[in-house]
Amino acid sequence: MGAVSIKMYDKFGIVLRIETTTNDVSQFRHYREVQRHDGGKESKVAPMKKNIYSIYILAQLLKDSNRRYLEFISAFDDPSDGMKKLFKISDPVKKDDRSYKGFNFFSQADQKFFEVLARGEFNINGFQNKMIRKSIPALSSSSITRILKRLLLHGFIKRVARSRKCYLTKLRKAVITTGLKTRALFIIPSLAGLEFTVA
Repeated sequence: MGAVSIKMYDKFGIVLRIETTTNDVSQFRHYREVQRHDGGKESKVAPMKKNIYSIYILAQLLKDSNRRYLEFISAFDDPSDGMKKLFKISDPVKKDDRSYKGFNFFSQADQKFFEVLARGEFNINGFQNKMIRKSIPALSSSSITRILKRLLLHGFIKRVARSRKCYLTKLRKAVITTGLKTRALFIIPSLAGLEFTVA
């Protein structure tokens, strides 16, 4: 996925080993001190530098990427946790006397959005509004902002402090995996096998 890769190894048939590797650390951004063009300094979210001082932060970012991907694939074989929460996401939630509608895996728009969020690169380094627009160009920036607001209120995503970056939460990864898997493997094939007659 660009300069970053997730690798999986089957060690002796009994151990699954996950590695996140990169040959361009600037793909990662973190909160650090930067020097302005006028010579002054300020602290802000900026691309990582390739130096000895970045090793600890880079190691933590890669470790977090491994953990998020393990959480994601762990939902494949045991969908029980996702099934318990799958029905709740269709319910609306309220905040500040305003109601926000739930999500529906039968909706083509919602399904497309979940498929994009489940992409591997977003497990590595999170996502922003502009990244979603590249995958779903039919949606405007304001439309994506409203959907992200709903996702946030339903507990699907969490925001990173001092940035616009978001990550899927651990609990909702199971919901998305279960919803997409159930729709693809059971619901759609079952509907396709039905015979309809017109009276």
